[in-house]
Amino acid sequence: MVYNAETMAQKKTSSSYKFPAPIDNGQLIGHRAVRRAFDEAWARRNEYPLHPVWMLAGARGIGKATMAYQIAHQVYGNIGDFFIIDMEHNIDKDGRAKTDGKVISVYTVRAMIEKMQLSSMSGGWRVVLIDSVDELNTAASNAILKLLEEPPANTLFLLVVHQLSNVLPTIRSRSRIEKMMPLGISELRELCAMFLPEEEISTATLRLASGSFGKIANLKTTGGDDIYSELLELLENPRANSADTMRLAKKIAAEPALHGILLDAIAHLGLADLYPTATRDIASISTIYLEPEIAIFKVINDIKTGLLRR
Repeated sequence: MVYNAETMAQKKTSSSYKFPAPIDNGQLIGHRAVRRAFDEAWARRNEYPLHPVWMLAGARGIGKATMAYQIAHQVYGNIGDFFIIDMEHNIDKDGRAKTDGKVISVYTVRAMIEKMQLSSMSGGWRVVLIDSVDELNTAASNAILKLLEEPPANTLFLLVVHQLSNVLPTIRSRSRIEKMMPLGISELRELCAMFLPEEEISTATLRLASGSFGKIANLKTTGGDDIYSELLELLENPRANSADTMRLAKKIAAEPALHGILLDAIAHLGLADLYPTATRDIASISTIYLEPEIAIFKVINDIKTGLLRR
């Protein structure tokens, strides 16, 4: 999809907490070294050619996409063209919106390439932003690779990557990889003050976030921070019974994004030996268990048993 300043301003998030989508977010906390590296390279582009492919790699929710959109706007300004490949603009072979997919299709990539070939450029730069490369299917990855083998002139590729091991080695080899680290507690507090000014964010929630403000946003949107506190309280309460456990299991099962708090609890309680089994149980929820709360119930009981044996 081609974007200009007007269409960028129209894209909004629906979160009741009003967390801005990366395309709208003018605030970037942390990652100064990465941004400085790009700014210096951009400033000297006439002296030293700018590397055409920048890969922003790191955990989810730490600001990679926000940085990518800010860089994109800096580069294409109001003159060049901006192309976005992501799940929101995913299409099927007939060009229809593909809303139920888990990967970005090759048809989405081909449509972008077609638009690039038709774009006038108006003498400016073009930017291609992919959020994220992890979500490209095999055919889409190969189509991007072919484009990167001979990148068009005055075109910058910004690749958001959550896990480098998910990226084709041949794509990695053609990229300048910038690793973005998880945010510190003070940086998370700064973001909370900006976007959650009326909320009291506990130190436990900040630690639970593992350096990801995106995770804090998810916890607040889903009520996950309260459910996590309830989980720890139940696990440490010797009087908690099966009915209590099932009630909590149903709460966690109702929100798939919260399933990971079970692993957070395992780490918090120092039960590393339970991690592999719990990870498998959680991963199998969608394929094996007709009732997700049964799997959650099992993991909670395994944690309780682990605590008793300690």
